[in-house]
Amino acid sequence: MQTADDLAQPISVRALSKLKWRCRRGLLENDLFIARFFERHEADLTCGQAQALETLMDLSDNDLLDLLLARKEPEPAWAGAEVVRLLQLMRTDGAQSVNF
Repeated sequence: MQTADDLAQPISVRALSKLKWRCRRGLLENDLFIARFFERHEADLTCGQAQALETLMDLSDNDLLDLLLARKEPEPAWAGAEVVRLLQLMRTDGAQSVNF
C-alpha cells in the first residue's frame, strides 16, 4: 500500500510518457482539457495525481466530458479525494482556454 509520501513523489519520465499515451481520447473536447492540464502541470505531476488521472481515464469519453464540464460530479464510490482535486484542477485549467 502506498503512503502519502509515495503519492507526493514526482512521477518518473517513463511513467509520464505512458500516462500521456493512455490519456489520448476520442473526443476533441476531452483532449483539449487534458492537453492544457499537461501543459501546466506535467513538470510537477505527482504519483497521486497520475493515479487519479488513470482513474478518470477508465471512464467513457462522454462521462469524462460531463465531469470536466461540471455537468455532473464524480461518484464517491470510485472517486477519492485525489480524483476530486485533480478534476477541479483540470476544470480550472480547461476553462481558461476552452469555451463550449
